[in-house]
Amino acid sequence: MLEQDRFLHGFALLLCICLGSLLSGIAVSEIPLGSKLSVGESNSWVSSNGDFAIGFYNFPDQPKQFSVGIRFNSKSVPVDKQTVVWVAGGDVTVGNNSYFQLQENGQLVLFDALQGEEVWTSKTSQLSVALAVLRDDGNLVLLNENRDVIWQSFDSPTDTLLPGQRLSTFRTLRAASQNYVSSLYSLYMNVSGQLQLRWESSIIYWSAGRPSHSNLSAVLSSDGSLQLVAPNLERFWSVFGEDHNDTVRFRFLRLDVDGNLRLYSWMEVSQTWRSVWQAVENQCNVFATCDQQGICAFNASGSHVCTCPFHHAVQSNSKCLVSSQHDCKPGSIMVEHANMFLYGIYPVHDFISLTSLDKCKSMCLSDPSCTAVTFTNDGSAKCRMMKTQYVSGYSDPSLSATSFVKRCSDPLAADPIFPLKSPPQAYKEPYNICIPCLVGAASGTIFVFIVIQLGMGFYLYKRKNIYRRLASLAHSRPGSKCLIILSFTEIKELTGNFSDQIGPKMFKGALPDKQPVAVKELEGTIEARKFRAAVSKVGNIYHKGLAKLEGYCCEFDHRYLVYEYAENGSLDKYIENPTLAERLTWRKRMDISLSVGRAIFYLHTECREFLCHGNLKCENVVLDENFEAKVKEFGLGMLYGEASSRRASAQKDVEDFGKMVLTLVSGFKEVKDVLDWAYKEWMEGNPENVVDKRLKNEVDAEELECALRIAFWCLQADERVKPSMGEVVKVLEGTLPADPPPPPFSCLISAREVEDTSESGSEYIMWRAFSG
Repeated sequence: MLEQDRFLHGFALLLCICLGSLLSGIAVSEIPLGSKLSVGESNSWVSSNGDFAIGFYNFPDQPKQFSVGIRFNSKSVPVDKQTVVWVAGGDVTVGNNSYFQLQENGQLVLFDALQGEEVWTSKTSQLSVALAVLRDDGNLVLLNENRDVIWQSFDSPTDTLLPGQRLSTFRTLRAASQNYVSSLYSLYMNVSGQLQLRWESSIIYWSAGRPSHSNLSAVLSSDGSLQLVAPNLERFWSVFGEDHNDTVRFRFLRLDVDGNLRLYSWMEVSQTWRSVWQAVENQCNVFATCDQQGICAFNASGSHVCTCPFHHAVQSNSKCLVSSQHDCKPGSIMVEHANMFLYGIYPVHDFISLTSLDKCKSMCLSDPSCTAVTFTNDGSAKCRMMKTQYVSGYSDPSLSATSFVKRCSDPLAADPIFPLKSPPQAYKEPYNICIPCLVGAASGTIFVFIVIQLGMGFYLYKRKNIYRRLASLAHSRPGSKCLIILSFTEIKELTGNFSDQIGPKMFKGALPDKQPVAVKELEGTIEARKFRAAVSKVGNIYHKGLAKLEGYCCEFDHRYLVYEYAENGSLDKYIENPTLAERLTWRKRMDISLSVGRAIFYLHTECREFLCHGNLKCENVVLDENFEAKVKEFGLGMLYGEASSRRASAQKDVEDFGKMVLTLVSGFKEVKDVLDWAYKEWMEGNPENVVDKRLKNEVDAEELECALRIAFWCLQADERVKPSMGEVVKVLEGTLPADPPPPPFSCLISAREVEDTSESGSEYIMWRAFSG
């Protein structure tokens, strides 16, 4: 029933931990100010009972990248089974000679010697910390002179809960970022008292508890049960492991990299960690469990496998994508897959309608953007239509679902290749050979050839070392978490000496593996230490709605960022160009709004630390080859010393997002010039007058109303009534209603409403009923 050791051996238990002869740990009851752990010395701090230790460790595939974390340390647990249960900074890694220190000012600091920067801190320098203690339960705490807890690792979990540790409201466990897929999985405790497994923030594929209780926490008990409890310890929900109440010395709950939540117990007899409970019994029911590798199914041995059943799928780089060739000259056909349920993952927005099986098939055939459909009939006949190449799902003989995948009726018809006929032979006149002419031509050709070869040889020799180093830096791509550090000479090589400019201070380039990149030039006056610290933080962030930072250059007065390349360029050129604007259909504009909203929401709430964009606008949203939106240049405010409160930074992003939504609706780039007019038209019942005139008769009236309301709320002058990005996303998803907003640049709130707002937040004013 349970996969007992698979992911333990595949991830945490294969960590190359500096132990034994390489690690000296001293059991101490107190850790005084000034204490330091370093990669070079391989030392550690150990709990008084010896069960836990904190120190540096690394992964076998990244021998020069280290993290600092708390792990099991008991002598009864073999070295290769001493699982890491907490990591400072989550996914932050550092190089050789780095250190982790409790500074004299009471702040824990992780310092990366390679970058010469602090990459994580406990932010306790002003809180009168007197000492630290690694407690016997695995909790690292900072205490003041009165022994009060100032900070504790239990309050900032990574992917694991230990017995006694609570996951309180709005807290999150996030699966380790072993690859870009696992970082999208999270365990979240919502305000309504539900414990949820989520993919990104929009898909909930498992939940526990009823949405009727607030202020609950999830806690793992020492007897092997996971519970939802109130502050007074009243239990509202619980589940038990197979060895509940058995004598087990060590347990932990972890969100594994495959998106499943499992409870593990240490088996003394077999000397292994055993999974005694998992949240999702059928692994194929974990959303996107196969991601881009196809469909989840079970083999004869009962293990889940990922297969690609699309015989005419586009398969490159191990991806299993459905066909996107919709210009088939002889027409398309629907290939049937019985007992199979499909869904789109990039994006996740499928179109569901109530109809018959035949109608479901014909709807997809007649829609050029449709790639696949799934028909189910579990009491009501439903048709799920996908409009993306990125399709996943699961297959099982017991499933009462039938899927159809579109492909060309003749696979070669979309791009036919005809044999070329030889041209007719012309009549050849006899001619005489000029021997001296041939000798002269041959000599000249040889001379030119030698010169060219010498020139090419010198050029290739010059580039050889650069490309060899780039290739070694990117040896683990695509999947490496390491940023590529480039010299200015290498930046010039990648961009062809900045020959292809694609935007203001933005150039197209290519890595040695032919992957295109976008290179952004920044001001050379940015302080080097600040620059390296910022890119280190941004480089560890992964989300499909965010443009990935591949590398950077910080050499002398040169500052460059290297991003993944988006084939269709920035959003602003589609707004400004009348011809390109036709490609921005109403549906696509709404999809872009939702995608950008989710990306900003991720930065605000689902990263290890809060991060704002600071400069959200159409120029900083790019469209990839599938016309999916990606936000770039996020977090650059750190480079320019823009210090502001978390609330103020978040509200700046909310306001900028409102401007972007209004731009997408109206087609006007300068929103401040049309805001009053747009609000007036909406108030007078003429929202259609605000819509971009280049759009055809395709606007959905309900979506238009929703988009305008959320834009006007985001642009409110009174910051107390602005929504959070989480609320914005829910409105755009259609899961949360919004009241008609007051004028954006007016402050029409009574004193009583202000008082209520300060007590209950913007939700009091904004989210009541979708009237009007």
